[in-house]
Amino acid sequence: MLQTGDRYGTMALYRSFGKRICDVVSALIALVVMSPILLVLALFVRIKLGSPIIFRQKRPGLHGRPFTFYKFRSMSDARDENGVLLPDDQRLSRAGRLMRSLSLDELPQFWNILKGDMSMVGPRPLLMEYMDRYTPEQARRHDVRPGITGWAQVNGRNELSWEKKFDLDVWYTQHQSLTLDLRILALTLWRVLRRDGISSRGHATMPEFFPNKE
Repeated sequence: MLQTGDRYGTMALYRSFGKRICDVVSALIALVVMSPILLVLALFVRIKLGSPIIFRQKRPGLHGRPFTFYKFRSMSDARDENGVLLPDDQRLSRAGRLMRSLSLDELPQFWNILKGDMSMVGPRPLLMEYMDRYTPEQARRHDVRPGITGWAQVNGRNELSWEKKFDLDVWYTQHQSLTLDLRILALTLWRVLRRDGISSRGHATMPEFFPNKE
């Protein structure tokens, strides 16, 4: 029978070394197996939206350190008469909506995993400008590497309020384990197939985060 000390020792070993090894192996396998899909998606984006094919943006990673985040582009660069970008829901094309509904736009993030910027499972990397808006408790979501999927994503995703998402993110940082990560990955597949929680009500994805605002 596994004793309490052994259990916590195993969890610490997984968090320190095992999780990273699992991430690298999983990302390598995914990139090799899905390389034909990645090529087709790149061509699809090029035809439907033009260049660039890959969306790049600085996002906060482990301990808030910035890294370059990759996604397949899903929005146009449509602007109003003053040259200001139109709202997300007006720039999100039908092709983009389809990619997002199946989470296909996230596939380039396997490269982020190989680089060590991200993990398979962890809090989603948000915007750099949010860093100064977190409470000290909410900022603990950066105690681990951000992930392609996470505890908040399988418990509501964009249907949740920001505060609830952050609570779930912080809970994950305190309870991460191999068993929990496998559970999250299985639930992610189920939610992708069902296309749950893609958008917040009244928004293409999520409204901008401001403290004490929904």
